[in-house]
Amino acid sequence: MGAIEALYIFDEHNNSILQHTYNGHPASAKVLLPLYLAQPAPRPSLTYLPNINPATLLFSIIQDRLLFLCPTSKDIEPLLVLEFLHRVADVLEDFLGSPLLASRIEASYDVVAQLLGEMCDASAIANTEPNALHDLVEPPSKINELLRGVGLPSSSPSLNPSGSTPFSLGSGPRPTIPRAPPPTPTVLWRKANVRHTSNELYVDIVETLSVLSAPSGRPLAAFAHGTIAFTAKVSGVPNLLLNLSVPGGIQHVLSLPVFHPCVRLARWREKPGELSFIPPDGRFVLAGYEVDLLGPDYLENATKAVSAKPHQKHNVAPNLNLPATAEVRTNLGHSGAEFEVRLLLSNSFTSSASSSLASSQSSAARSAPRPAFGIAAGTSAQPTVSDITVTVPLPPAVRNLSDIRANKGEAHFAPSDGAVEWRIASKDVAVLAASGHGAGGAAVATLRCTVVGPLNDDEEGIEEIAWGETWEYQDDKPYQAPGVKDVGGDKGRDTRRMGKNRMLMPSAARVSFQVKGWLASGIRVERLIVDTQTSRGLGAGVKPYTGAKYLTVSEGGVEVRC
Repeated sequence: MGAIEALYIFDEHNNSILQHTYNGHPASAKVLLPLYLAQPAPRPSLTYLPNINPATLLFSIIQDRLLFLCPTSKDIEPLLVLEFLHRVADVLEDFLGSPLLASRIEASYDVVAQLLGEMCDASAIANTEPNALHDLVEPPSKINELLRGVGLPSSSPSLNPSGSTPFSLGSGPRPTIPRAPPPTPTVLWRKANVRHTSNELYVDIVETLSVLSAPSGRPLAAFAHGTIAFTAKVSGVPNLLLNLSVPGGIQHVLSLPVFHPCVRLARWREKPGELSFIPPDGRFVLAGYEVDLLGPDYLENATKAVSAKPHQKHNVAPNLNLPATAEVRTNLGHSGAEFEVRLLLSNSFTSSASSSLASSQSSAARSAPRPAFGIAAGTSAQPTVSDITVTVPLPPAVRNLSDIRANKGEAHFAPSDGAVEWRIASKDVAVLAASGHGAGGAAVATLRCTVVGPLNDDEEGIEEIAWGETWEYQDDKPYQAPGVKDVGGDKGRDTRRMGKNRMLMPSAARVSFQVKGWLASGIRVERLIVDTQTSRGLGAGVKPYTGAKYLTVSEGGVEVRC
């Protein structure tokens, strides 16, 4: 069976700040770090090092610019070690504060050593739940650090045995007061004796889009990776039931689900969509999932349709209803040195600026009748889109952009970045959404750029002479007569320029945005209830406040090829 042999942590300058050995004699940090840095970027999270004795598997993660390395010379489940490293980083961040800094680790070596000993015992992964670790390890405090700095004991002298410290009162033997052991929680992942003045339960579902479309606009792949974050601020030991629903059945839509250890898997297998659990105290990740927005049989059906009738246009893709997409046209202009990006915004979504403008106008017009039920912006009834950015990567041969024209927003290009970044402000999105003059009612914004390639002979004033071109001349006229005419003409030169500029055109455009109140998968929270019969310590008549929020994020995830 595999084992966790050691843990090494390095700062942003690759200086070792912590070395903790669990078992055996693993390779030292000085040996492993150069071998890890020798790997080409982006470096993998698992690297096999056969050149050291014994051959070692090196696991690595980076969090808050700190490098975590874990070597092992035995066969082990890779996901187990990677999850352990992520748990270590999360626990250190929970105890020492966020962001996780090297100075905080160096100032609390005693706390870090206790945490690493509790999380992994004799190279076997043990307790990795933050709530249980809070009952076993005392977090660092300013008072304890001050007392240790001046050489005083961090605990009260009256609780120590007589003679154990130079500050004990009296010289005779005194009865010792045994310390009560920390209360053992009945649930491993939840603190003991949790008390809250305000009982609240919140569900936040966040989905990250990954969509790839062909130049024709047909989607080739579309996935939504979701995370269900849960915040529990409830006294006692509550037993919760969360119901999720989606059109078409959650068992047919949701795939690759992963759950927190608190979730009862038997209940999920029996009734898909129902999560029964006792939550940890505070905020945690309850579950994760993946959704294929095109369906599992999309590519197979599309291939069959094209093979049956190759000369017809087929529309077998479902309507993704994305808030923003893009179209790219290249080789425009007289010499083919221009390209155009068209941003298409769906009218099903509003912007944060338009929502605030509408709310201010409604509050100003007090005499106008108001509806009985208002619709808040950023909810499922009125989703809002913001932070729209279009990134257009350019080939390395592009030296500059001589002209950048955007009818909405701001666009800039830096040769070091190698891409055009076009940002659409919320107020511009509101104006476009109000106009809706595009095809199918969609709002359209355009960006047009002119590329400048590398320096060549034409730009230096030296004309290129292509083999096979001819000129007319007469013997009875001077050598440099004004009547000499180029038979090839400008048409041939424009053709050559268009061929060269074609190599400078972009090949894709990526759209980034955020949508509040909308999920691409269509998942919704049906209900969140507390089972008062099986819950303990909640209090009679206490009904926690519950809430749910939805957020869809695309960090360059909507990509259109051209």
